[in-house]
Amino acid sequence: MGGINPAGRTSGHQAFRRTVLDALSADQQRQTIGGLAALMRLALPSPQGWHDSTGQSIKAPADTLREYVLNHTLIRRNEDPRFSEPGLPANRHVSMQLAEPLRFQLRRRQLPEQLPSSWQIQDIDLRTVEVCVPAGEMNALLPDAQTPKVRAAAQLPTGFDPASLYRSVHHPRGLAMSVFGASDCLGASGLSWEHLRQQLNPDHIAVYAGNSIGQLDEQGWGGLLKSLVSGQRATSKQMPLGYGQMPADFLNAYVLGSVGGTGAALGACASFLYNLRLGIDDIRAGRRRVVMVGTADAPITPEIIEGFRAMGALADDASLKALDALELLTDADYQRACRPFARNCGFTMAEASQFVLLMDDALALEVGADILGAVPEVFVNADGYKRSISAPGIGNYITLGKSASLIRNMLGDNALKSRSFLHAHGTSTPKNRITESHVFDEIARANGIDAWPVVAVKAFIGHSQGSAAGDQLVSALGSFAHQLLPGIPTLDAVADDVYADRLQFSSVAQPFNADAAFINAKGFGGNNATGVVLSPAVTERLLTKRHGAAAIRAWKTRRESVRENAAAYLEHADQGHYAPRYQFGEAVLEGPELNIQADRIHIPGYDQAVSLESDNPFGRLDDEELTS
Repeated sequence: MGGINPAGRTSGHQAFRRTVLDALSADQQRQTIGGLAALMRLALPSPQGWHDSTGQSIKAPADTLREYVLNHTLIRRNEDPRFSEPGLPANRHVSMQLAEPLRFQLRRRQLPEQLPSSWQIQDIDLRTVEVCVPAGEMNALLPDAQTPKVRAAAQLPTGFDPASLYRSVHHPRGLAMSVFGASDCLGASGLSWEHLRQQLNPDHIAVYAGNSIGQLDEQGWGGLLKSLVSGQRATSKQMPLGYGQMPADFLNAYVLGSVGGTGAALGACASFLYNLRLGIDDIRAGRRRVVMVGTADAPITPEIIEGFRAMGALADDASLKALDALELLTDADYQRACRPFARNCGFTMAEASQFVLLMDDALALEVGADILGAVPEVFVNADGYKRSISAPGIGNYITLGKSASLIRNMLGDNALKSRSFLHAHGTSTPKNRITESHVFDEIARANGIDAWPVVAVKAFIGHSQGSAAGDQLVSALGSFAHQLLPGIPTLDAVADDVYADRLQFSSVAQPFNADAAFINAKGFGGNNATGVVLSPAVTERLLTKRHGAAAIRAWKTRRESVRENAAAYLEHADQGHYAPRYQFGEAVLEGPELNIQADRIHIPGYDQAVSLESDNPFGRLDDEELTS
């Protein structure tokens, strides 16, 4: 796994450790804070010790920088300058009555292409003209600065800029996060991608990655769509780089060099699980052996935030003040903006990039992969008829019910009842706290569960849209590794309308030795999905049952060197050393370079050819049948 979210880096469980910080040992806390300080460019290593960006020596950065790190990770006051005073750049349409003619000078190239018929133009010189607008009515756009109505956001840790780590040129933020996230995943795997891909038919690799709403910042469709009305020129990059499947395209073209399967499934907040399902289905069907799955969403822009605010979905400043009867919101109030299953008023917009590397079990054992867990299935169901397209419906009962049934069939009744937990979608909207808790409580009742633990990490890292379930999945893997469930720190009390009879909530991290987790997503439009995740210990037992003890012993031997490679990567990463894999213009191939035969295509740079043989379940007609 690899990636980045407001809690930090995914690899090495850094982001997870930030969400359970107070429950960790003193050494683990220092490691986490120190690694985040390096990520945020607050502390840089040198042979003489740690220093800041100006070269000043820093002693014990984990101690001296702790408060700053804590206040500039997770949910906080939006640090984008546009969300500070004087306010969000905007224009206001006005209709003016000119009492007398208005005269002004312009550069000739700034004149409108279609001049208003009433304007009078006089040349000043070759480059400058004078415009005279007669008295009367005139329409205009006046520059404005609107006071932000939503100031809470879950941004990446302050000071971390993925685009600065490689040769990015006008890349939308989501794509820069994709490059970092996928590279972090490869580095943390401890495997050499070049070596791994040479062992495979190139067609046995796939990438399923995207996001929920494309790239809507200035470098993507956001800048493109407002270019004409804002007087800016569209660039050649904005159109292609705005597509929602572009994270997969970037990984194929610049990170992995893959020629295998590709695509992206978009399903609002369930997008990560939709893509995970594609990877699982491919591997189970034998079509692929290695699949990189992920999402990258960067939706913290004025326009997107205003769109969700207009829907009544966000925790805006006015609602937060009303919720706590406050006259003024402080930094501490913004940090408590997201309150799953408590009295709440809306979700907090976030950004994140999460990637996981899936393998079939035989290959994982063969290459000595360090197995973090297993995902046997993702269930997806729609809501059916709805009153409102954005309102929750009935599909989530089906997805979670199927997931619980699968765990009972795989691990038994006791594992489901006593050693599983729920990773809630937990958006922090009043509607979600009622509907999702009812789903949980009803499925618990149907399965005889009395106290099902519920985790809701959006309390820490907000709602990253299509990447939300990725945030939940990597957090669940952290829980398996550390045997801790993150609490819900903003949960002062469970709201009265939450169905909590059979659910277990905690405001602080709790020890828990889990066999399985349920990753739940309730997306706008009726995009419900629940993913089943098994712990590494349970996965190993299942692998032993399938492949035998001898194969597992051999795998563990091969795993030693892989773990050493991963540990070396994580040590460098914790010191702020990153080298994202970005191979622009390298090893580019054209058709004439291929060796094409009837049953295979050999691609230069790949040891194995792409097989053109295909299964035919449709039967065959011979010549006589075709011509008769």
